[in-house]
Amino acid sequence: MKLSIVMPVYNEHATIEEILSRVEATGLADEIIIVDDGSTDGTRELLHELASKYPIINLIMHQHNQGKGAAVRTGIQAARGELILIQDADLEYDPRDYPTLLKPIEEGVADVVYGSRFLGAPRRSTMFWHMVANKLLTLFTNILYNSILSDMETGYKLFKSEVIKSIPLRARRFDFEPEVTAKLLKRRIRIFEVPISFYPREYSEGKKIGLRDAFEAAWTLLKYRFVD
Repeated sequence: MKLSIVMPVYNEHATIEEILSRVEATGLADEIIIVDDGSTDGTRELLHELASKYPIINLIMHQHNQGKGAAVRTGIQAARGELILIQDADLEYDPRDYPTLLKPIEEGVADVVYGSRFLGAPRRSTMFWHMVANKLLTLFTNILYNSILSDMETGYKLFKSEVIKSIPLRARRFDFEPEVTAKLLKRRIRIFEVPISFYPREYSEGKKIGLRDAFEAAWTLLKYRFVD
């Protein structure tokens, strides 16, 4: 099945070239849809150069910053593959985990695969309170939707295209993760979790998600429990 990588980008000049090299090195991506969400640090100019280097890149430019969720939605709609994988433009998630993510779908046991940071794979030891927030939000998800996820907020989510394109999504910021999870669980879509490695960056290194987003995620989970 053809694999489309959707990569939302906002001010990632320091890492974009390296992550693209790592994705390309897997040999598994049939297309990389990069959605630049109004970068102002030179990323846009660099992306034009990289697009000429990698023929599988489909470069889409938002004229102004709309948020990660909006960029992901743009990428999903543009994807042509039977499978769609979200790949952040920093170096927190390792493309060498692609085979692990793909396996449950290839074996026919899943329609969506979440790469969990909390199932025992290697990870950098940092950001304790960020981990606590992730686990609390995942617990809240499991209570509301009667599930047993270990990592709702993971950035590695792999979808069958027909599944994700059939779900109405409205997220504009970091509320994409709770919204899509809530709607998948309400529809009883088969979700499978696999362990992935994780290399979290600190806020001093450019991390963008914050406390406000944790409260927004909780509200999103609660809201979509009762509306669609």
